[in-house]
Amino acid sequence: MTTQHYPVTGAGLGLRREKLDEMLTSDLSAVDFMEVAPENWINVGGTFGKKFRQFTEKYDFVSHGLSLSIGSPAPLDENFVKDVGKFLKTHDIKHYSEHLTYCSDDGHLYDLLPIPFSEEAVHYVAERIRRVQDILQQEISMENASYYTPAPGKEMEEIEFINAVLDEADCGLLLDVNNIYVNSVNHQYDPIEYLKKLPAARIRYAHIAGHYNEDKDLIVDTHGADVIDPVWDILHKAYEHFGLFPTLLERDFNIPAIPELLGEVEQIVSIQKQWQHITPKKLANR
Repeated sequence: MTTQHYPVTGAGLGLRREKLDEMLTSDLSAVDFMEVAPENWINVGGTFGKKFRQFTEKYDFVSHGLSLSIGSPAPLDENFVKDVGKFLKTHDIKHYSEHLTYCSDDGHLYDLLPIPFSEEAVHYVAERIRRVQDILQQEISMENASYYTPAPGKEMEEIEFINAVLDEADCGLLLDVNNIYVNSVNHQYDPIEYLKKLPAARIRYAHIAGHYNEDKDLIVDTHGADVIDPVWDILHKAYEHFGLFPTLLERDFNIPAIPELLGEVEQIVSIQKQWQHITPKKLANR
């Protein structure tokens, strides 16, 4: 796997506080890197802080935020961004990513809400991303998010909006494979066509996860179930098209025993091995 523009390599697993003890005594040889939400660990000391240190001293880490609220109409919380920056430096976190959504105005909300797919929103969000990067003095990545109804004021398609933001902000992409599948069902588009329109050079790492089928045409992105075959298939297509990139298993709810989680991490490893010697189609077609 090339490391030309990837902050980490291989297959990853999210670190959850309720699983710390089990993970400390488990064989995690399949795991190359880990991920945490900075909000859950900033200024955490004591027993949990010491256990966290055991992991950060052994594994490369990336950080995926929950509350930056990059699309919020409220002013950017620069003090929070500075706290994140201290956290990243303290634990030598290799990369910081966030959702291309918003979750706050005067106060924090209980969901990640879609940003209007409009030219005005592109400029607004890109400016805020650039400001975060200036404060942190490093590149960050935005994740293609799941959404269930477009925000009012839609002027372009989701893929056009994402590409425009990434380009104007000059930031990275956290490619969420499950979100592509979820949105393709909910909004009736071809997931592979969407995938191939993403910018290869901006991919920093990927998420893969499970979801909940509310109805035949409504999927909820829960990260609370096993990854299904159609989502694994999109990961195959992504490696075929872009080449290998670091990929992390997300599991936030209904978290099973570590051996079961590691089975899915090992599936990522297996798929990566299948594609490690294949020239990506994006390169082969040049």
